[in-house]
Amino acid sequence: MSAQPLRVLIVDDEAPARSRMRDLLADVNATLPVVIAGEAASGRDALRLAEQGVDVVLLDVRMPGMDGIEVAQHMQKLDVPPAVIFTTAYDAYAIQAFDLHVFDYLLKPIKAARLQEALSRLAARRSAPTAAMLKAMHAAPRSCLSAAERGKVHLIPVEDVLYLRAELKYVTVRTAAREYLIEESLTQLEQEFPDRFVRVHRNCLVARAAIRGFERVAADNGEGPWQVVLAGLEERLPVSRRQAHVVRDLVR
Repeated sequence: MSAQPLRVLIVDDEAPARSRMRDLLADVNATLPVVIAGEAASGRDALRLAEQGVDVVLLDVRMPGMDGIEVAQHMQKLDVPPAVIFTTAYDAYAIQAFDLHVFDYLLKPIKAARLQEALSRLAARRSAPTAAMLKAMHAAPRSCLSAAERGKVHLIPVEDVLYLRAELKYVTVRTAAREYLIEESLTQLEQEFPDRFVRVHRNCLVARAAIRGFERVAADNGEGPWQVVLAGLEERLPVSRRQAHVVRDLVR
């Protein structure tokens, strides 16, 4: 048993479920010291509270807007990611997936004894899920990308992204408002969002919906390289010769 109480964050979009979890944690507290560090009804609120420092997140899987697995992915960007226990009403097939990826889960309706068992294991190791494990569980594309800045996680709605450009070990995420740096693979981002982004250069993906046209760079022979014109940006992005077919495909 840990000398310090476990700081627990409750995340569920349903108020009765959060109330039930509070009652269960009160029962558990008699034998395993826990402190409720906060409650959240959405993924965004969960991230904001997790930034303040928690040990464990009791995280509902099915929530509107951003599901629990995506929330856990974004929590990986925190300086000290919390351990995660998913709460779920998934059927047996889905539960096998949780077992395969070695996450703990609580099947609703949750029992106090099962909650105490899960928290006791975490009190001993306090380990967070890995990014690779979460990625394997989350088949659908994310609704947001996330960037860590000074101990906080900034959510970037994918629909706001104009382009993604690889620079050394980082990817620059450009929106109309500003740039962010994330540590992700451009190739993996291309695979995750094949319908939203198109590759125009080996180091650049652009949002299909943001493309307003193409311009040729002036050259002596009149056949200079193409550049992408994006909505809301004066910046022009080069199209490599290898990806020149993109111009023909999209114009067509």
